[in-house]
Amino acid sequence: MAGPRGYHNYRGRRSKGKTVLTVVLVLIILVALGFIRLQRYIIYDETGRLYLELPWQKDEEPEKTPEQPDELELTIQEPERAQKETTAWLLAETPVTQEALTASVASHSLTSEVSYNAVAVTVKDGSGLLYFNTAVPEGAAFARTAADTAAALAAVTGEDSSLHTVARLSCFHDSKAANADVEGMGLKNTGGYIFYDGNNTQWLDPGKEKARQYLCDLAKDLAEQGFDEILLTDVSYPTQGKLDKIDYGETMKAQNLRAFLEEMGRALEPCGVTLSIELPESVILEGSDNVAGLTLSDIVPLVDRVYAATTAENAGMLRTAVEALPAETEFVPELTAPDPAWEGSSLILEQ
Repeated sequence: MAGPRGYHNYRGRRSKGKTVLTVVLVLIILVALGFIRLQRYIIYDETGRLYLELPWQKDEEPEKTPEQPDELELTIQEPERAQKETTAWLLAETPVTQEALTASVASHSLTSEVSYNAVAVTVKDGSGLLYFNTAVPEGAAFARTAADTAAALAAVTGEDSSLHTVARLSCFHDSKAANADVEGMGLKNTGGYIFYDGNNTQWLDPGKEKARQYLCDLAKDLAEQGFDEILLTDVSYPTQGKLDKIDYGETMKAQNLRAFLEEMGRALEPCGVTLSIELPESVILEGSDNVAGLTLSDIVPLVDRVYAATTAENAGMLRTAVEALPAETEFVPELTAPDPAWEGSSLILEQ
């Protein structure tokens, strides 16, 4: 007996629509996987059009051999001195005038004994007087200049001048500024008053920041006016008089002087000038002077040149003492007359 109509005809059949959908989904997955795999072979040309570059289409490139770097040739040069060798004469300690400067330059240019290529100008003496026109307010009152001093100095320090110019700047031996500002800059005694040394003169206190700054400002002013070298003199404490009556403050003397030279170096660094110091002959030979607060090994690394008034016979020993220290610092003797046997820079202190 037959079963119900229609049951036997549809039992176990799948829908054709489902089969087609399954096939389509499989194809889509295969295409997607193939596209992902082919992406590594898609190349764009310079026009932006893409094309396939399959592995078997590439030409095998020969393996590149790394290039060997050229051998470097190193040339080791000896360190240069702070500047060229100079032979300088010292102008008289008075305000510079164009007439006097012209005559002095002419006489030293014509000499047949020495080839002078530098001149030293005292711009501040041991009393505190300034022999140049300064923009530093604290020093303007102490300026002693002629009407044409600025023009005369500009002529010798200008770019057209062939002379190396040295500004000789007395530092802490300064009665003018010390008396003008005892509290801010002056060296005082233990009683609180200005100290008088054995010559009845006064000093700036190296332990006072304002005194150090005053000197740094003057030196920078000179560098900006065109001087090639700043020569510091009287960088010390007094060595004559009732020294036990000096109020030295809380810091050591050598420490204060070293701080001054460090500050001076920083002030002059942007100007590119030579920084020099004049020291007593005894300090160079013995290495220190505790009374003056000077220690040679502290000072030499902070300057480009060390000057000393000496004789031709002692100049060699002084040079050896300076150059024995680990610094490229040049020794320059201050002689009363040229010495043909001396090889190197010198400053002639004419009598």
